Amino acid sequence: MTYRGRVRNGVVVLEGKARLAEGTPVRVEPLSRARGRKTKGEPKTLGERLMKYAGRAKGLPKDLARDHDNYIHGAPRK
Repeated sequence: MTYRGRVRNGVVVLEGKARLAEGTPVRVEPLSRARGRKTKGEPKTLGERLMKYAGRAKGLPKDLARDHDNYIHGAPRK
């Protein structure tokens, strides 16, 4: 059987009327990380690491995003 809940003040609180006997072994598997909360030393995602380069390229064609295959591989323009 699966129960859902949330962590409140460091304790897992089950939703609804879920009751488990004292000492029942359980496995807790987080569904997702709370938004904006990172533990100290947690590695950044690739996107976060690359953001320091965003907007730095100068002198590129205005249609580069749309026609990058043309510029890189010579494919027909879109």
